[in-house]
Formats: sequence, structure tokens, C-alpha cells
Amino acid sequence: MRIKATNRFTALLGVAALGTLGLSAAEARDQGNYAQAEWAQDYASPAGMQVQRETVPILSAQTVSATEQMVERYRDIVNRGGWRPVSGADRLRVGAKGPAVSAVRQRLIVTGDLDPAAGGSGVYDSYVAAGVKRFQARHGLSQTGAMSLATQQAMNVPADVRLHQLETNVVRLRSYSGDLGRRFVIMNIPAALVETVENGQVVTLHAAGVGKIDRQSPIMNTKATQINFNPTWTVPASIVKKDLIPKMQKDPNYLTDNKIHILSGNGEVSPRSINWNSDEGTRFTYRQESGADFNSMGIVRINIPNPYGVFMHDTNTKGVFGDDFRFISSGCVRVQNVREYITWLLKDTPGWGREQVEQAIESGKRVDANIAQPVPVYWTYITAWATPDGLVQFRDDIYKRDGVNVPSTIGGPTPVASAEPLPQTFEPGDEE
Repeated sequence: MRIKATNRFTALLGVAALGTLGLSAAEARDQGNYAQAEWAQDYASPAGMQVQRETVPILSAQTVSATEQMVERYRDIVNRGGWRPVSGADRLRVGAKGPAVSAVRQRLIVTGDLDPAAGGSGVYDSYVAAGVKRFQARHGLSQTGAMSLATQQAMNVPADVRLHQLETNVVRLRSYSGDLGRRFVIMNIPAALVETVENGQVVTLHAAGVGKIDRQSPIMNTKATQINFNPTWTVPASIVKKDLIPKMQKDPNYLTDNKIHILSGNGEVSPRSINWNSDEGTRFTYRQESGADFNSMGIVRINIPNPYGVFMHDTNTKGVFGDDFRFISSGCVRVQNVREYITWLLKDTPGWGREQVEQAIESGKRVDANIAQPVPVYWTYITAWATPDGLVQFRDDIYKRDGVNVPSTIGGPTPVASAEPLPQTFEPGDEE
């Protein structure tokens, strides 16, 4: 989530006053069920490091101005020599001692994540843990307060590379400087995050699952026009080729187990009648029954007309929302806390309050709700930005569009909610 910090020491720094944003460690699944992963709110002491939610949208004039100021601050950091790399720190925890702890302290001080007055002790104390947690939040990593390989990798991205990211993303942010609407949705692909915005303020925040590196979510402007409750899912031809047929070659019961029916002009076809080691399987239509426990779209699909055939939806594997790495779909976007999201989308549609949303879901039947005033939806690609109070965020350039070689932190992920195996289901994605 986007959040802001109040720190008494940032004024002491002649450089970036940086803060916290991003996704904290999520709760694991409840006793084997794939429960909705949520963001924890238990921010670390000391009190001066505690944070609050940010309400300014990432696409706003305030964010543009703040990011322009951060470019200047990072130029100053670069001119001062940047920061020194950190090594041998990926397993540090509270109570650890040694030169690597001192290196982490200095790294955190340079970017304003640790008060210089906290001292130069070689002990990994609660102040260092709080600073690490702030740093992790600003880089979209699980806020554990303990060092990890991903955290160390993020710390070691050079200052001049971070400056280039800021310069690149200022241009992107400026391109959205016009009137985006009174109510609109922002989906930031690198952050895997959805914001709903009303009257210039963020109303709700949702973790998201977005396109894989080889099946990228598109950058586009569209509108949310319709909600489909309890939808069936027709498997796109691209996924039939890439996923369905290979799965059937490995497990002949896969379609039956996942309640996917094979359809032709003459009715339903038995999976046993098809030669899965040939291209015969590509000649049919595949449709998955509705059902929150097994349907890849979960309980709802949000239609956003576009030439890419992608949409937004719920999922039956919600544990992924607690992961740092959420680039897992075939182009579509899975939305955390989808009931809250669609209730907001339907806010101005007569007869569709939260009670009616719940009734439609619980009915188990296909119900369509047309949004009275279609809501603008912006799928964006922002890897670096700052908040109006001078706090900066960075995310991995997952699709390599920044024009610089930013070392990725995903080589050392710190997954939380998906520590257990996920059920093997298809992902809705690029439809042909």
C-alpha cells in the first residue's frame, strides 16, 4: 500500500527524505484454505518510524511535482558519491553483530531510512530493524525488518540507476497530467497494485496479480463497463496451446478435476476421445464451470473493453496476494479484496449496494451488472515515484522498459502466503 512517514530526522539529511510504501508481509493461508491474503498493519517501533496510509493517487499533479523534486535530491546523492554496496548481510537479524551490520546502517542513513543519531553500533538492534522495514516497504518487499537476499539486492542498485529510473518515470507521470475523471482506477503493473480514486483521493487499495514476463499485461486506457458474477470461463486459444494440452499430456484427468468441459458444434466431447499428443485438441472450445473454489476467475469478472482481450477478475488462489512477486498471470489482472473493489465500481449504479453484491455472489448463478457510469481504468507502468511529503518508491523494471539495467530483486524473493504449493489451475489471460 502507499504510505507516508513522519520522521524527525529527515530534516537533518541534505539528501532524500525517503519513506515507506509497498506491500507488507501478508498473512499465510488459514489452516490450509486459500484465504484472502491481507496487508499487516503492525509497523515496527520505534514510534518515529511508524507509518500511515498515503491518500494521494500515483497519477496526480502532486505526485509529478514530488517526483520532480526527488530527481533533484537523487542528483545530489549521485554527486556525493552515491552509496557503498552491502555484502554478506542477507541473513542478518535482530541481535546480529559485525561489519555487515555497520554497512547496512550506513546504507540506510544515506537514503533517510535510519536516523544518523541512532549511532554507529555494529549491533542489529530495533532501530536497524525498523529502518530495514522502511526500506523494504519502499521497494515493494515483505516488511519483515530482517535482511534477505532480495533486500540486499535492492540496496545494491546504484544511485545513478535509481536516478535514471526517476527521470524516466517523471516523463510517464507527466503524460497523465490531464483530467483523468472524478472517479477512476489505476493499475500500476510494476507495483502489482490497484488504486481506486475519487475526488482526487485514494479510496481503496488492492494487491494484484499481473502478467508474466513472457505474457505481459498491456499498458492501456479503458473503462470498466460491466461486472459478471459467478462467471464461467472460456479458455483462450493461446492458453489451450500453451497450457491446457501440455497439462492433459501429463494428467488425463486434469480437465475433469478442474470442471472444464470440451465443446464442439455437436455438443460435449469426452477428453478420452482426443489424441492429446497431436493438434486435435486445438479444434475445440473449452469452458470451465462457475465456482469460487475452482474457477480461475473466482467469483467475479470485471469487463474492460480493449483490443488485447484482457480483463480484471477474482481468483481461486488468493494466497498469491501475499507474495512479493506477483507476475503470474497470462495478461489479465487478479484483484485482491475484489468484493470491495466491485462495490466501489457499482457505487453510482442504482440497485447495486454491498448487500446486492453479496446476494449476487451467494446465489451461485450468473448475474450481470452494467455499470451506470463506466469508470475510467488506466493500466500504467511506473517503476519509480515520490509522494508529496518527499517519500520515494522503487519497483523492479519487470518488463525491462526503463532503458537501464536495473538488477532485479526477484532472484531472491521472500514469499509469504504462497510458501505452500498452489493448486494447479489455469490463468485467464490473452484471449484470441
